[in-house]
Amino acid sequence: QVQLVESGGGLVQPGGSLRLSCAASGSDASINRMGWYRQAPGKGRELVAVISSGGSTSYGGSVKGRFTISRDNDKNTVYLQMNSLKSEDTAVYLCYAEFSRGLTYWAKGTLVTVSS
Repeated sequence: QVQLVESGGGLVQPGGSLRLSCAASGSDASINRMGWYRQAPGKGRELVAVISSGGSTSYGGSVKGRFTISRDNDKNTVYLQMNSLKSEDTAVYLCYAEFSRGLTYWAKGTLVTVSS
């Protein structure tokens, strides 16, 4: 049974930093891509960052230059370092993993609140 366990959300002041982590377990299949979408109040879901098994990364335009995604393949874990946080970054962050068999799994989500 595949599980994605996500952690690291919380309350932070504008300009602060948080690091999210997401660990996948329960499958023998390799993970092609892992990353985060986010859903802010009153907005649709948007891609935040994604990283491939080979380490190539892609970022949404609103976070590019402030967020960094990384991956530890031995631990099946992905990390999202979020710096210079803005109130606009407030959202539920939803980790996902795309497995080699073509199935995508989602974590429950973690709330990031950026407020003074």
